[in-house]
Amino acid sequence: MNHILVKNLSVNYKNFCALKSVNFDVNKGEFVAIVGKSGSGKTTFLKALAGFVPFLGQVTIPKNIGMMFQNYATFAWLTVSENIAFGLDGKNSKEQIKIIDEHLKLAELEDKRDKYPAELSGGQMQRVALARSLAHNSEVLLMDEPYGSLDAYTRDKMQQWLLNIWTKYNKTIVFVTHNIEEAIFLADRVLVLNDQKFVGEYKISFTRPRNESIKFSPEFNILRQEIFESLNQHLVS
Repeated sequence: MNHILVKNLSVNYKNFCALKSVNFDVNKGEFVAIVGKSGSGKTTFLKALAGFVPFLGQVTIPKNIGMMFQNYATFAWLTVSENIAFGLDGKNSKEQIKIIDEHLKLAELEDKRDKYPAELSGGQMQRVALARSLAHNSEVLLMDEPYGSLDAYTRDKMQQWLLNIWTKYNKTIVFVTHNIEEAIFLADRVLVLNDQKFVGEYKISFTRPRNESIKFSPEFNILRQEIFESLNQHLVS
């Protein structure tokens, strides 16, 4: 069953066409990754899904969505626990405490509850941002290169952590990245975005749960090369 459905989506900025007649669908609980070069429209596409930019066409998506960006979406003047609680004003204090405690544990930040973002690492700040989205029970998570600024070791750890969270909560995720390896490792499907539209789609058949070892398998490397060639073909055409 489609959880997200996009028909003939176009986004124009003055005389520039950012997206042209894009069609897209995601099933409930599916993890879809989008790869593309800088300026290909990946971020614009997520913003259109979230309703942040005007567009032509049809977008059907649940109202309760969370969005994560590459820059750390935390409030510098709030502690970790206060960041997670932000926007929970409709809950009574007992409910808030329960939700905060649950998501501090989920983010593996129980010992950082009274710290401020400036005292955290990049990976920790991204866990805070995701924990806040989960605390609001977002049905859909839109993630715009959330690990792009992390070092390779931390990024690998965050990828595995995200998969564990996704498996536990069965969220629908649309994940934008320029990293083909990351897309294959995380997703059920990988879509290539270029020339203002999707130009390739790859179903990822590796069984779950996944671990780092699949990145060194011949099948993984063949798929990575296919996606790279698809992307490169459209870059030079």
